[in-house]
Amino acid sequence: MAETVSTNQFKNGMHIELDGDVWRIVEFQHVKPGKGGAFVRTKLKSVGAGSVVDRTFRAGEKFPRVHTEVKNVQYLYDAGEDVVFMDADTYEQIHLARGSVEEELQFLAPSSTVRMLTVDGRPAGIQMPASLDLAVTDTEPGVKGDTVSNVTKPATLETGAVVQVPLFVNVGDRVRVDPREKRYISRA
Repeated sequence: MAETVSTNQFKNGMHIELDGDVWRIVEFQHVKPGKGGAFVRTKLKSVGAGSVVDRTFRAGEKFPRVHTEVKNVQYLYDAGEDVVFMDADTYEQIHLARGSVEEELQFLAPSSTVRMLTVDGRPAGIQMPASLDLAVTDTEPGVKGDTVSNVTKPATLETGAVVQVPLFVNVGDRVRVDPREKRYISRA
């Protein structure tokens, strides 16, 4: 791969360096107006801060390419300020700052496997699966006949996360949730 990448080579999911930070290209669009030069409209997400910004670049502008890798890791434990993961291939322990994975941590059960993103060899964050099956540990009891659609109640899951679930879900039920959007999908 080239060390620099042009706006003509942009792909969704690619990582570039901009203003000293690493950014992931969420989406991009080449625009060729009738008057003036072509440009590229992009939506970029900061790997470090997690913020999303819209930026416009001239066609052909070049940026340093950042090499990324995704590997499977196992969540071991929360060590206070750090969260410890283990590389599934090398058994090496990897420490991430708790603040960088705080949102994902509420859906992680000990010894669960997730994918870790590394940027230039340094851990940058974790990627959660599209869905997880978790048990409900606390919720208000359902009443027979509660089948009205779009009515929800809060439920605490085995990992401590709280999601809105339909009225018919009870304690002990296993539910499928989307950890990225923090929402109920279905019964498991």
